[in-house]
Amino acid sequence: MKLVGKLVGVFRVAAGLTQAQLADRVGHQVETIASIEQGRRALLPELARRLDGLLETKGALETAVGNMPEVDLIPAWVEEYLDLEREALALSWYDNQVLPGLLRTEPYARAVFRNRIPVFAEDEIAIQTTGRLKRQEILHRTTPPTISFVVWEPVLMLQLLDDQGHAEQLNHLRTCAALPGICLQVLPLHHRTHAGLDGPFILLETPDYQHVAYSETQRGSLLVTDPDEVSILAQKYAMLRAQALSPEDTVGLLDRLLGEQ
Repeated sequence: MKLVGKLVGVFRVAAGLTQAQLADRVGHQVETIASIEQGRRALLPELARRLDGLLETKGALETAVGNMPEVDLIPAWVEEYLDLEREALALSWYDNQVLPGLLRTEPYARAVFRNRIPVFAEDEIAIQTTGRLKRQEILHRTTPPTISFVVWEPVLMLQLLDDQGHAEQLNHLRTCAALPGICLQVLPLHHRTHAGLDGPFILLETPDYQHVAYSETQRGSLLVTDPDEVSILAQKYAMLRAQALSPEDTVGLLDRLLGEQ
């Protein structure tokens, strides 16, 4: 990532452009260009192609991005997914380990990062938490995306916080469930069928009506664009929604859990 960033800087200077001028011409924030040149943010393939055309670099940046080691491609997939999430028309989100990032309170998000192994320093926990909460802005867009969440019931039982913090998180779920365009469903623990045993994933519809999927594992992440693979995950999600409690029954479950606090 640092090498690719240095190339962007060299080609930009050779073209006689400042970071601000380059950002304006490709329709990005100047902070994005600066982060790429410093190796702190991955250069994504689409932007690499646009820069090659603008800077007349004969495909050098696209070739460099296409041949990055896998260890650097993983953050590139994450960056590409986050860009897609910000503009998504619709999201379908299944989680069976922790609550979806878009539904977390600040203390819950902080607790998730605090439980990371190897451990994060406190300042890194703060940075990660701020970034995670900032993603929740899409819930309050002028035209918010349509979002369906299916969460396995044990996630609600996982108490990363004290009793008060846990109750605040459950109340926050009820609040989110009432937002326009959001459907929250819980897959009950006692259900004898479960279409999501292979782990969590997210389906996303882009502004140009393309469908992609995203999943994370213990040591990496994957952006899925192959239509056949996306279709398989869409079938899984449709079955998960059928197996889960209705939105109304889900709110009833949250009420019962809050009553037990």
